[in-house]
Amino acid sequence: MDLQSQDPALPSSYRPISLLDLIGKLFEKILLTRILHEVSERGLMRDEQFEFRPRQSTSLQQARLVERIARNFGEKRLTGAVILDVGKAFDIVWIDGLLYKLTLLNFPSYIVHTIASYLRDRTFEASSQTATSSGRGMRGGVAQGRLISPVLFSVYVNDMPSPSHHVGLGLYADDTAIIATSRKPTLLFSYLESYFNDLQRWLSE
Repeated sequence: MDLQSQDPALPSSYRPISLLDLIGKLFEKILLTRILHEVSERGLMRDEQFEFRPRQSTSLQQARLVERIARNFGEKRLTGAVILDVGKAFDIVWIDGLLYKLTLLNFPSYIVHTIASYLRDRTFEASSQTATSSGRGMRGGVAQGRLISPVLFSVYVNDMPSPSHHVGLGLYADDTAIIATSRKPTLLFSYLESYFNDLQRWLSE
C-alpha cells in the first residue's frame, strides 16, 4: 500500500523513518529473547528477582511479602521493611562494568558485542523553548523505556549481597524491598543496618 498516494502532503521520507522504529523494536525483541535464554538456561537470575520469570509478577511478589509479614505477626515477631526506589536507577548502570559482568558470566561473545554496540556512543541534547544544546556523549546508563533495559539492569545488580537468615529481599526489576524479622526492635534495626552496610560496601567496590 502506497501511503504517499493517499496523502500528497506526506514527506517522501515518511515511510522509511516509520519503519526504523519498527525494525528497532523487532531487533530488541530478538535480542531480549537471546539474553533471557542465556539467563534461564544457566540460572543467572537470583531467586528474589521476580521479573523475567514465567508465572511471576509484581502481585505475586507483593503477596509473598504480605504472607511473610502475616506469618511473623502470628508468631509474635516484629517485621521491619525498607522499600528502595532508586532515583533514575537505569542511569546509574556503568556500561563497561555491565559488559565485564556479562563476560564473567560467559555470555556468548556475539551478545556482549551487540549489547556494547547498542549502549556505547549514544548522545543526548537538552532543549528549552527554542534553544537546543550541542550533543553530549553518554558515559553510562541503559535507555529508559527500552525492552532490554530492565533485564540488563537486573543482571548488573544480580551480585548484590545475599541477605542473612533474618533478612529477606523482594526484587522486581529496579524495585527492591528489604525485610527483617526479630522479636526485639534493637535486633531488628541491627539486622537492617548490617545488610545496608554490606550493600554500601558492594556499591563502593
